[in-house]
Amino acid sequence: MARPAVVAPEVLVQSRLIAVTGATGHLGRAVTADLAARGERLRLVVRDPSRAPEGPHEVVMASYGDGDAARLALAGVDTLLLVSASESADRLEQHRTVVDAAVEAGVRHVVYTSFLGAAPDATFTLARDHWATEEHLRATGVAHTFLRDSFYLDLLPEFADESGAIRGPAGAGRVGAVARADVARAAAAVLVDPDAHAGRAYELTGPEALTLGEVAAVVTEVTGRPTRYVDETLPEAHASRAAFGAPAWQVEAWISTYIAIAVGEVAAVTDDVERLTGRAPLSLAEVLRGSRPRWLSPRPGPRP
Repeated sequence: MARPAVVAPEVLVQSRLIAVTGATGHLGRAVTADLAARGERLRLVVRDPSRAPEGPHEVVMASYGDGDAARLALAGVDTLLLVSASESADRLEQHRTVVDAAVEAGVRHVVYTSFLGAAPDATFTLARDHWATEEHLRATGVAHTFLRDSFYLDLLPEFADESGAIRGPAGAGRVGAVARADVARAAAAVLVDPDAHAGRAYELTGPEALTLGEVAAVVTEVTGRPTRYVDETLPEAHASRAAFGAPAWQVEAWISTYIAIAVGEVAAVTDDVERLTGRAPLSLAEVLRGSRPRWLSPRPGPRP
């Protein structure tokens, strides 16, 4: 199949269509595939058109932080899926920039991938950025829907280091993590009928809340890779991440992931995935059996 052609924003025909940001990432690709299968007209807003999913979609180049490019890219769009930006010190400013661009471009409805328990005082520090983004969206007056997903089931096994240890101060806390595929299906369900979901916030979780010890046991059983959970103190958590040389805000984000689990802020289990998609959410075992994640082979680099 031929790669999609890059369309110059100034010549795009105004029509009812759905724009998807972050379409080169895991979630954006999955949403794109779902919507394409439904026959929806799509415009993919990406930083690197060469990495855009193949298909008959329109492809426009713009970054979250470039308001002028984003405004042109979103001209004529009816509904926007705003996939939250990658972790960075200026992520909130990026979100505000693209939201403002969407409003200026005349987008009628923004569906934003937020986080479970988004609040100004959330323990997970990045959830505070999500809350601030939600507040900014509300203040614009544009119709909106928030998809507040829990931590991704797909990523929990990647918390393990090369020795198979998941290390962090989560204690016996539980997390109702959700499969990325379920978030994608939920997003697609909202995007094809946005008016039915205007002003709503959905808490997207998996079917059960697991301790990290239970996560390690499932990974061991399903994959055969010995995995264990090592409960760290806060000083131990900082020390074990010091070698990565990450900035302080990122280290705090990594460690607060575990603390949020410890204090119960991500233990919720809801039926929102099933209500939106008509299908029960995937369990960790089902996610592991359905693919061969890259973490099965040792990989360099930092882990939360």
